[in-house]
Amino acid sequence: MTQTVLIIGAGPAGLTAALELARRSAIRPIVLEALDDVGGISRTIEYKGNRMDIGGHRFFSKSDWVMDWWRQMMPPAPDKDANGFSVMPQNDRHLLIRPRLSRIYFLRRFFDYPISLSGKTMANLGPVRLVRIGISYIWASLFPRQPEKNLEDFFYNRFGGELYRTFFKDYTEKVWGVACRAISPAWGAQRIKGLSITKALLHAAKKIFSGASKDAAGVAQKGTETSLIERFLYPKFGPGQMWRLAAEELRGRGGEIHFGLKVVALRHEDKRIVAIETEAADKSRRWWHGDCVISTMPIRDMVQALQPPAPDAVRAVADGLMYRDFITMGLLLKRLKPRPEGKPPLNLLPDTWIYIQEPDVKIGRLQIFNNWSPALVKEADTIWMGLEYFCQEGDELWRMDDAEFSRFAIAELAKIDLIDPADALDWHVARVPKAYPAYFGSYDQFVRWSPPSSPPKPSWPASRTRPRSGR
Repeated sequence: MTQTVLIIGAGPAGLTAALELARRSAIRPIVLEALDDVGGISRTIEYKGNRMDIGGHRFFSKSDWVMDWWRQMMPPAPDKDANGFSVMPQNDRHLLIRPRLSRIYFLRRFFDYPISLSGKTMANLGPVRLVRIGISYIWASLFPRQPEKNLEDFFYNRFGGELYRTFFKDYTEKVWGVACRAISPAWGAQRIKGLSITKALLHAAKKIFSGASKDAAGVAQKGTETSLIERFLYPKFGPGQMWRLAAEELRGRGGEIHFGLKVVALRHEDKRIVAIETEAADKSRRWWHGDCVISTMPIRDMVQALQPPAPDAVRAVADGLMYRDFITMGLLLKRLKPRPEGKPPLNLLPDTWIYIQEPDVKIGRLQIFNNWSPALVKEADTIWMGLEYFCQEGDELWRMDDAEFSRFAIAELAKIDLIDPADALDWHVARVPKAYPAYFGSYDQFVRWSPPSSPPKPSWPASRTRPRSGR
């Protein structure tokens, strides 16, 4: 008798699990997805021929298995330029090798990311701030904060107090909505890992003296910190293309995907989920039965849906897990405002994304989709950008209707001197609830089971489990 596995969520984690089961066994995967498309937060939204990548997803991993899985689904484009980057292929089913450039926009100027000691950086910062940065970094190196109790301690120990206050504090608090002192240092360990001033400087020196690699195979970059990688793989039509191809193969192998179904109940017996109840848009409900369940839904929602209810202690931890919501707006422009580094006639900046550190605006990041893949933009003589805002569901930003939000976002870009509002041609707003699991609330109480001989380790919430095709 054929076994059935129910999989909650058609994002990268859910689809990868489903497809691997279909490829390697006789198990029939059934995927239940709340949205009307695959990919989750890694989906691609299409709007009038332009494509939006929700969040910006570099396809890069230090795992050979993950890299090989992606390249099996979509082979790298065959033709490359002198620097080893992809020439736009005629065939659609290809990964592009793309250059990564992300910078910080602060004081109405561009800074390298990670911060380097280039002449431009030093001129932008000014001598007084530079001296303070150097002294505070030396002091932090000699007298680090031990133990690291929060994210502020994590940043302080690696970058010094002045650089932390200049480039990390305000932006991080804009993203998460809470003080760095309220966030676990585990966030830094996961997202920044081993990056420090020393490693950033060594990386810059290596580039200067040895030259950048022009080898296309250099996308592996195993000896490079994730925040320092300079090239990455990217589907021609955005990350959603990868997951639509995975869904197509899954169906061809007998798997199923059902859209528009919100999971409202999980019935369990003897520590095993035996059935799932879903609700459709028309409020109709259905029970699904399988031999096993794989969940990628937010842990808080999953625990709240258990029938019978989870123990009080489990519910208390689940209820305390926090999430950060996200709004992204696609903005179509005739051009950007002129800048020395912009390419005429559009004044196109070279960045894939820009961290907006300016404290007088709420925008967090800015993507330039033209630089991720030219195929994301319908008309080559326009600029298609993604404006990213971090918020909480129900707050002032979230409650704005789309027209009001578009006026607000366009005015912010004009305020920081990046665009002229008269050059705005069109826009599209997308809201993503529970986009980021937070490293505060009851997160420090959330552990996965480990053998008694070893201490429990942090477990990354399933709403965000995916290979490193990230920011």
